[in-house]
Amino acid sequence: MLRSGLAARRVVKVTDEEAEISCLVGTGKLREEVWRDSSGNIVRYNLAFINHFMLRRDNGRVLGYDMAHGNRHRHFMGEIEEVDFFGYEKLSERFIGEVAVLRKKRRV
Repeated sequence: MLRSGLAARRVVKVTDEEAEISCLVGTGKLREEVWRDSSGNIVRYNLAFINHFMLRRDNGRVLGYDMAHGNRHRHFMGEIEEVDFFGYEKLSERFIGEVAVLRKKRRV
């Protein structure tokens, strides 16, 4: 299918993972979703650390990174801020590092 002389980009969800993790305060969940276009570029992602014992609002999302609504942003304890993006791999490493610290805390 062509649009304006360019091939339409096909977007496919390539990662849809969820895992339970133990935390000092209850059990949490890690969530990762990634979509790629036909060229292999990551065009959408969602990373979330959920723990309803740490945060009751925002569906328990203590920490998250996504690019909904066209901008890259970080969720932390119900607040949202825009973030610089240096590639998905670096962002994923940052997320995992932050989760490692958070899951050891009694309070955030």
